[in-house]
Amino acid sequence: MTEETLQLLTPEDCLVAVMVAVSASDENIRTAELVKIQNAVNMLPVFASYDTDRINVVSRTVFDLFEQEDGLDALFGLVRDILPERLNETCYALACDVAAADGTLNENELRLLEEIRYELNVDRLHAAAIERGSRARHMV
Repeated sequence: MTEETLQLLTPEDCLVAVMVAVSASDENIRTAELVKIQNAVNMLPVFASYDTDRINVVSRTVFDLFEQEDGLDALFGLVRDILPERLNETCYALACDVAAADGTLNENELRLLEEIRYELNVDRLHAAAIERGSRARHMV
């Protein structure tokens, strides 16, 4: 991954990258999670002008980062540098929705959500409300 590639990332790419990271965190990317990512990109206003073909490029970037020793730290560095602060809670909400999409939250997903909350400085009370909303949307 080149410096030029990293400079081409957009805030929307960062949102997609975090969703992909959550899906990949347990090393088992489920169809429900992929559908959730695709639906978010297709339906949410934040992605109104987003080129959906970029999902594959962003996914490859995340997988490349995860192959590196400090890949997660690098991902968070990119997200903090590129994502406007006003989208931090949006990012956390999308991450929670992807984690909840398959109806279960495993230990790796929970740890990553905690790390996302910390890295994006999402207020604990706000995070609890976001988490509760995700849980309610994915209840069966």
